[in-house]
Amino acid sequence: MQLLFVALAFVFTHDLTGAVRSDSKCAAQCDASLCPSPRCPGGYIPDRCNCCLVCSPREGDPCGRKTDPSCGDGMECKLLAAGKRRGSRGICRCKMDHQVCGSDGRTYGNVCKMRAANRKALQKGRDGIRQAHKGACTGVSAGSSLVHPNSSARYKFNFIADVVEKIAPAVVHIELFIRHPLFGRHMHLSSGSGFIVTHSGVIVTNAHVVTTAATVTGRPQLRVQLHDGDAYEAAVRDVDRKADIATIKVNPQKKLPVLSLGRSADLRPGEFVVAIGSPFALQNTVTTGIVSTAQRDGKELGIKDSDMDYIQTDAIINVSSHTQCAQQYSTTICHYCLDTCSTSGT
Repeated sequence: MQLLFVALAFVFTHDLTGAVRSDSKCAAQCDASLCPSPRCPGGYIPDRCNCCLVCSPREGDPCGRKTDPSCGDGMECKLLAAGKRRGSRGICRCKMDHQVCGSDGRTYGNVCKMRAANRKALQKGRDGIRQAHKGACTGVSAGSSLVHPNSSARYKFNFIADVVEKIAPAVVHIELFIRHPLFGRHMHLSSGSGFIVTHSGVIVTNAHVVTTAATVTGRPQLRVQLHDGDAYEAAVRDVDRKADIATIKVNPQKKLPVLSLGRSADLRPGEFVVAIGSPFALQNTVTTGIVSTAQRDGKELGIKDSDMDYIQTDAIINVSSHTQCAQQYSTTICHYCLDTCSTSGT
């Protein structure tokens, strides 16, 4: 894996784990294993040295100057009139500035505030917070959770939701960036999903998600975000381009949830499939279907020089521009329990 510059970033106005003072210099090379794992309600951005991820500014934090970091996801830098905020040309504001009602029955000033509360809840092991509807919570929803009680039939017999609840913590979102050699800015190359297979941080994903074309120049950087919001730098370990499978490694400071690889020989046509992924960077997207056939020959799909069999499913999985196989069918690479499957990739 190519080397990146080490993270010695300037300190934001609020506490940022792993950042240092602005007068510090970047090291000659980046050691991603030394990067901290900050818990950031506002999201993450690359540090000044383009090595580690640090907390992005929150709503109301300064922005717009050369020394100011970019605002977090879903926010924009709103310029201020002269004199309103001394020493800054703008402040970070949420792009969707309207009230929303959360699934916890609370009214949030905007979507960004709800997302921050959701990250905090997941980091503390509590249920996540989703948007119930636009506008303030009213009537029955105000001040009470909108989650159905455990005694309801909807809760008891929704086995697909049970599967998602069990496997989602081990599914991760992966983004590949490259640092432009001339301008020094990060360019987004690809994104996808994967799943954790060891408690120490080995992740299985698609090869096309973590590799770049030969014509692309610059230093690649892999960013992995867990279900609870924690983010890590990752290193590529193994790549099989023919099977379109790769393994990457993160260095967590805690024991991670895992999924076990199943036996494709145990699959039967007609079994239920649950697919969790990040199509077009939309994290934690869930679709369902069935196993259409457990053994589809590559030649039947029009794939030249293929000696592999594929598992065909009618679960909606977005077309990938990186592999010919994914244009028509999806290859299921993780079998969960006996009657459900989860897939990895875009």
